[in-house]
Amino acid sequence: MRCFSKIFVLLCLCSQLLHSQSKEIQFLSGTDSEHTKEWDFWISGGRKSGSWNKIQVPSQWEQQGFGSYNYGRDYVTYGKNFKFNDEVGLFKHKFLVPDSWEGKSVNIVFEGSMTDTEVKINGQLAGEIHQGAFYEFKYDISDKLKFGKENILEVKVSKMSADKSVNNAERLADYWVLGGIFRPVYLEANPKENISWTAIEAKADGTFRSNIHLKGCQTVNNLKVELFDAKNILVGESQIRIQKGDTLKQIQFLVKNPKLWTAETPNLYKAKFSLNKNRKNICQTEEKFGFRTIEIRKGDGIYINGTKIKMKGINRHVWWPETGRAVNKNIDLMDVQLIKEMNMNAVRCSHYPPNKSFLKICDSLGLYVLDELAGWQKKYSTEVGKKLVMEMVTRDVNHPSVIFWSNGNEGGHNFDLDTEFGKYDLSNRPVIHAHHKPGNAFNGIDCNHYEDYYSTQKILEGENIYMPTEFLHAQDDGGGGTSLADYWELHWNSKKGAGGFIWAFADEGLVRTDLSNQIDVNAINAPDGVVGPHREKEGSFYAIREIYSPVKIDLKTISNDFNGVISVENQYYFTNLNECQFEWKLMKFKTPYSSESGFDVLQSGKLQSPNIKPTEKGNIHLNLPQSWKKSQALLLTATDPFGKEIYTWTWKITSNEKISEQFSKSLIKEFPVSVVENDSLFILKSDEKEFSIGKKDGLLKSMVIDKKGKKMTFRNGPVFVNGKMELSSIKSFAEAKNQVIEVLYNDGKKINWKLNSNGILELNYEYSLVGDYPFAGVSFDYPENYIISAKWLGKGPYHVWKNRLQGQTYNVWQNLKNSSRTGSSPWIYPEFKGYYDDVAWLQLDTAEGKITIGTKEEKMFVRLFDFYGIYGAEGYPKLAAGNISFLDAIPPLGTVLAFNINDKTESLGPESEQNHLNGTFKRTLYFYFGLPDLGDEKKQFTMPEVNILTD
Repeated sequence: MRCFSKIFVLLCLCSQLLHSQSKEIQFLSGTDSEHTKEWDFWISGGRKSGSWNKIQVPSQWEQQGFGSYNYGRDYVTYGKNFKFNDEVGLFKHKFLVPDSWEGKSVNIVFEGSMTDTEVKINGQLAGEIHQGAFYEFKYDISDKLKFGKENILEVKVSKMSADKSVNNAERLADYWVLGGIFRPVYLEANPKENISWTAIEAKADGTFRSNIHLKGCQTVNNLKVELFDAKNILVGESQIRIQKGDTLKQIQFLVKNPKLWTAETPNLYKAKFSLNKNRKNICQTEEKFGFRTIEIRKGDGIYINGTKIKMKGINRHVWWPETGRAVNKNIDLMDVQLIKEMNMNAVRCSHYPPNKSFLKICDSLGLYVLDELAGWQKKYSTEVGKKLVMEMVTRDVNHPSVIFWSNGNEGGHNFDLDTEFGKYDLSNRPVIHAHHKPGNAFNGIDCNHYEDYYSTQKILEGENIYMPTEFLHAQDDGGGGTSLADYWELHWNSKKGAGGFIWAFADEGLVRTDLSNQIDVNAINAPDGVVGPHREKEGSFYAIREIYSPVKIDLKTISNDFNGVISVENQYYFTNLNECQFEWKLMKFKTPYSSESGFDVLQSGKLQSPNIKPTEKGNIHLNLPQSWKKSQALLLTATDPFGKEIYTWTWKITSNEKISEQFSKSLIKEFPVSVVENDSLFILKSDEKEFSIGKKDGLLKSMVIDKKGKKMTFRNGPVFVNGKMELSSIKSFAEAKNQVIEVLYNDGKKINWKLNSNGILELNYEYSLVGDYPFAGVSFDYPENYIISAKWLGKGPYHVWKNRLQGQTYNVWQNLKNSSRTGSSPWIYPEFKGYYDDVAWLQLDTAEGKITIGTKEEKMFVRLFDFYGIYGAEGYPKLAAGNISFLDAIPPLGTVLAFNINDKTESLGPESEQNHLNGTFKRTLYFYFGLPDLGDEKKQFTMPEVNILTD
């Protein structure tokens, strides 16, 4: 009998499942930019206009070879008489609808269409024309469909809107203006009695509330809500009665001890909503959500679950070069992963709502999101804006990652819309204004854009929380990570500092199908990213990663008395460092004449993670072996609780003096050295080499590097990059086996040239400076077009600026010569040209042979050839004479914005000031030209073997 009862219950459950009626989806277009469907297409102007063709949907029609290109700022560039290409596209598509859908409520859904969109089904208008490019809209077309038969969809899309405010808000903007159905189109079939949408509020104390919006309720009499955790375990449920004609019901109950959602702990739950009629399921929907509480404590800060947080954020356009704003979940996933790789915790959706998959990934991987209504610098009208706010909020309301609604950008705020967001958002998230003028704080938060370091200090002393939604504009190589360390310290240490959002994530480069598929960033308008169009990582990417590392380590050098203890600050908000993992490695670097770059690991070890609570300080104990000083470098890697690398720090242990001694000892051949002179030159000579030094200036004029008379054109140095070089005296003399030329200048500068018997040309120089200087050191000339590659021991692999030294680590790096400039085609990174930090030795492979240069002293910058950080009417910052420089100081880099150009870079903070120099600088350089005979291959220029495994 008991067995029969179980079978009966099982049959009843199966019967309910068979009769369950949930939403059904049928895609009319493809699902994303990688999976498209072909529709019929006609366009009114530009390429392929005036005749019917085929087009892939979703897409931007320009990227399919139709129409013409416009950049949103063209109206500024070309003046009042400029007119955008007001193209109109006509789409046609035939589709079948299942017989089983008859009697259901069927909507056609457009996730995004640029811009005015008129929809017809079988010749009948589906509804009023939709205006607004970035929003999901739908029409109930149940009465217009032919079930079980062929149906015709006709869509008319106008690139420019008939509504002036829509054009002002969306089209007159600093980004590409494109046309087409760029997000999916599909049919959704629901039971006649259904749940149209839900709004969830789930607080940190476990309170769950939901507004459930109902449609067509005639016979249903019960609404049930069930909550499930990540393991699909039921954690709470409730149900209420439904009356005929009900359109809105609210359910509220408590979940005990929920796992909370934050960007560090993205714990998600699932809510299942069921409409029932006498225990029979009529309609069922599901939503993912997270328990979390957002608070703005005016005059204090932004709190998540009772903890103050600060935004390490960036602005992101929805973008891919080949497909424009038609993207896919793989691109969205890549972008979220890259943002998190930079140790950021927040993203601003500039300047419109993103596609849905991006927000889902932010929910699951953990990013705080500012979801923004479009309005670049002008606003929507109230009439249009109300509809678009409703579409935006009802689509995105249940994403726990969305913690702010942004009502437009930089003047694109219609204040009449501020209260509209709360009408659809049960949790009543804060609304902000992303503005660019002071005095426009809203809801206790000032979001003013592009304040400098010192005006930021003043704002932080005011009454409002300060969270700039744009700062450190990253056009070309400026901004981004440049000066960020100073800004972050300001916000981290200020009560009212809430962090901010760098402009911007990616260079908005578009593959021009009308120009042989070249990538176009519209001159200086769109190369604003810290990654390239295809997400190529720039130097700022790595600087940001170190600066924003939640494991904050400021140790600069390893001293002789280092005891393995490293001070650390925990800049997480919800994570104890004992949840992270730490590993050290002791290393030996590859050598200049090795065929490889990189290092060899001598020994490694893991350490006990320190118990350091969020926002507190403590120490890491490495427990290194006693013989650690015999290695050349120390590496430390921190890994987060999810197994992702946070950052890897490296410190050089062996001094440059010891490294240069080892190089000298490896050169086994010796030759007698002499000096001859004529009217204009001293010539240092050995059996293999000779170097000509000018008698009037002391500079290297020419050289011969072997017995065959082979020449190299490395010359015209050392030119001091500051001050004049007026010769006081020059003389030559012998020093043991070596020959020396001593050069003195009137202002105290000194040069000593020394040719050593092993073939090394040694240069000792000395100079004094008092004052502020962009750079300091010496330069030489060498033809750039002779360069093949560079190999060096030092920080790398990217170049640096005085105010962006972060993100580069010690290693033996190698880089083929390229002519890349940041933010411009061909986006080959790392760039070859630039300033390189803390170089111990550099080897240039050239068409004339190898040039190897080392230094005895620490902290030498090397400048390779001519390059600029920002490109405008003139390149900036200015460069020293010569094109290969050995420097003790390098310049800072500002941003493209006018108030920071040339003499105002220092407004970005202490790191961005000129070099304040006061003293005498001395440096020794060692030059070897050509390939040395290193003797037995097994002994080729190697450090002695170090065995530390026995300790």
